[in-house]
Amino acid sequence: QAVVDPVSNCTTTSTESITVPIGSGSATDKTAQVSYTCTGDAISTTTQPSVGMSVAVDNVQAGGTVEVSLAIPALTLQTPVTAASTMQVDSTLSVTGGTVSDAGAKTGGAITTSSPTSVPAATVKYKITAATSGATSVDIKPGALKLTVGSGSGTGTGTDVVEYKCTTGSTDTTGQTVKIKTTLTPPSSATPNQQFSIGWTGTYETGYELKAPSTGTLGTSVFVYGALTGISGVTSATGQGTAGTITPGATIPLPTTSVSLKATASAAGTVTVKPSKINFGANSTGGTSPMIECVVQNESALKSYTFTVGSGSSSTPSSSSTPSSSSSSSSSSTPRPTKTHTEFVTATPTKKSSRTPKAGADTGGGGEIGPDGRMFMLVGSVLILGAGAGGLMMRRRTATKG
Repeated sequence: QAVVDPVSNCTTTSTESITVPIGSGSATDKTAQVSYTCTGDAISTTTQPSVGMSVAVDNVQAGGTVEVSLAIPALTLQTPVTAASTMQVDSTLSVTGGTVSDAGAKTGGAITTSSPTSVPAATVKYKITAATSGATSVDIKPGALKLTVGSGSGTGTGTDVVEYKCTTGSTDTTGQTVKIKTTLTPPSSATPNQQFSIGWTGTYETGYELKAPSTGTLGTSVFVYGALTGISGVTSATGQGTAGTITPGATIPLPTTSVSLKATASAAGTVTVKPSKINFGANSTGGTSPMIECVVQNESALKSYTFTVGSGSSSTPSSSSTPSSSSSSSSSSTPRPTKTHTEFVTATPTKKSSRTPKAGADTGGGGEIGPDGRMFMLVGSVLILGAGAGGLMMRRRTATKG
């Protein structure tokens, strides 16, 4: 079930206004104090807010910019927050002689869990572009005020409403201001060198929907990006969703199911992710450039999400040039099988140049002495030497007697 953020809608009957001359002259009054009456479930109605409106310039040139500051006082919430959040301020200014160039919600005071019902005072600013012709001044009057307590599962005190400038092609210099309330769902676990997914869901803020071009055909592909920091080598995650039926000139439906943004980290560590750009369709059939490209305008104000890439086993094995002193391999306790290839060879005996008499002693042949012949010669030599030595001794004894 979707979580509905507490909202208070505030109206005013004030006739206060600020007039800034175009060209020359000087503003007679550059400040105004505006009282509001608020209803809803965000802020306490015990004390109604009084907002200060001011400009810093005396005049503005045709086509130039005037910055209007709204000083939002400290507020009290009806219900304590359970997670750090922010007060989102969306003011509708009534302007003649110019146009508001950055209308929409702005980030107000930060709300902490240590003071869960207190919203500190904050100042938000809007830019007004003076008319290039047909006007002598920019007249600014206060309008409705919408106060929203930002929520979501992210960390920090940022907003979950992403403000985009969406352009159609390189010649579109004006673009559309689009606001998408975004929730990211980090992975419950992630491992180095293994792909992980971050869930993305988004809904338009009322009045800030993206319109399809009035001409041409826009594909239904929606490409969503997340900006990653914290680990070297991984900077973004990308996912593709599908929009609903697109009608020229009408609001482009966002994906109704969660889009998986995929990335891979090469090392362990803590990753911080924020919403990033969104692209819609292709610029031509089979084209690789988006037809509509939406770039984040409030990146520094966005809520961030964190998750941990664990130190689990890597898919890239490590190697070492130092042999182990152990006789068994330290890389694995499981023996590695060795593939054995066996061949049977029939040996063909080579011919001998000698013949051994059948059933006789191997005395050799062809002038060569066999092993048995050598034995006979050795024994015969010993007998001859022994007989000779014995004969000499007998001859010597006979001579002595004679």
